Amino acid sequence: MNNVIKVLFVCTGNICRSPTADGVFRKLVRDAGLESHIHVDSCGLSAYHVGELPDPRSRKMAQSRGIDMTDIRSRKIRPDDFQEFDYVLAMDDGHLQDMRRQAPDQYHNRIELFLDYHPTMAGQSVPDPYYGGTNGFVTVFDMIEEASLNLLSQIRKKHGL
Repeated sequence: MNNVIKVLFVCTGNICRSPTADGVFRKLVRDAGLESHIHVDSCGLSAYHVGELPDPRSRKMAQSRGIDMTDIRSRKIRPDDFQEFDYVLAMDDGHLQDMRRQAPDQYHNRIELFLDYHPTMAGQSVPDPYYGGTNGFVTVFDMIEEASLNLLSQIRKKHGL
């Protein structure tokens, strides 16, 4: 995979927000026929859920929109992720700050707030739906989907895909 663009979505435990973004973005990439050009992954800043499937509510929400997330397993961010991935996208401002503290200075430009790709929510955080009800998962999915569409569009323009 030469010149593959690598996109990493990051949240707290890699069971709600980042695997949802992973699943949504992978489907968009697949539907666009760009799987050989764009690699997608997700991880968490904590190791609380390593090896686990995404939250059942996230999986159910994704499945209702035609997205299968059963192949996603939680993992903790690794130091080499900052070098390996071209886009390291934080789900919230806290994640953004944590990653900027962890990453070597030369990779700070790769670390961005995911919703900066949303047409109307730049600078905002994707709310954590974990402790809320089902509606929170619907809201999160919708904002992730909108930001993902814009992210893919921008990647295509920037990289000539």
